[in-house]
Amino acid sequence: MSQEQARSVAAPLIRLHGISKVYGHGQAAVYALRDVDLEIGSGEFAAIMGPSGSGKSTAMNIIGCLDTPSSGEYLFRGVPTQSMSRDQRAHLRRRHLGFVFQGFNLLPRTSAQENVELPLLYRGENAKARHAAAREALASVGLAGWEHHTPGELSGGQQQRVAIARALVTQPTVLLADEPTGNLDSQRGREIMELLRGLNVDRGITIVMVTHEPDMAAYAQRVIRFVDGSIESDVRNAVMPAPLAVEAA
Repeated sequence: MSQEQARSVAAPLIRLHGISKVYGHGQAAVYALRDVDLEIGSGEFAAIMGPSGSGKSTAMNIIGCLDTPSSGEYLFRGVPTQSMSRDQRAHLRRRHLGFVFQGFNLLPRTSAQENVELPLLYRGENAKARHAAAREALASVGLAGWEHHTPGELSGGQQQRVAIARALVTQPTVLLADEPTGNLDSQRGREIMELLRGLNVDRGITIVMVTHEPDMAAYAQRVIRFVDGSIESDVRNAVMPAPLAVEAA
């Protein structure tokens, strides 16, 4: 085992050390994050909460390599991301990170299967491999038989399932979910949370989720609360919601 491999095995999957993010300069400087320390281990399900402007979305963007910190260090599997080139960070996103957003972000006149295939198309996978992987991903979120429906023919809950399948099709190490139930009613929101919990428990996918809803955060193992750019609390959920029968609706 090489030194880098040994470090990767020993290190937490995600580690933020002294992370700050500053916009502007001098008296106009605004701190989105202030000296944040955070570790998330492989296989954890962590919910990030906080009021608007607390820094939770900035932290998510840094973890997702969509933004870079002003200072501090972000290590993924023990490797500092700041030392990576832009192409290397893009490779990390394509190979290890899956993204789910509040607004679904599906192409409106494109079928569910074609939407799910997009990340594989960007990776240069051949058509046969893309089709098979997309069908498998859709089946894993309860949408077998819905491959050729467009987003306009699907309910909100089904559209979010397509978005989750798109995030899963690359077999990511980490699933980053930004308000995944924000556009859904409470019943569909609970169904999506049951799906995410199942992916975490059954497949061991590490999940980091931003939410403002305490009842959705209750599905996570940890709840990390940001206030004014700093972590105010980091607690483990003692009791999680009882399992809910999930229907593809």
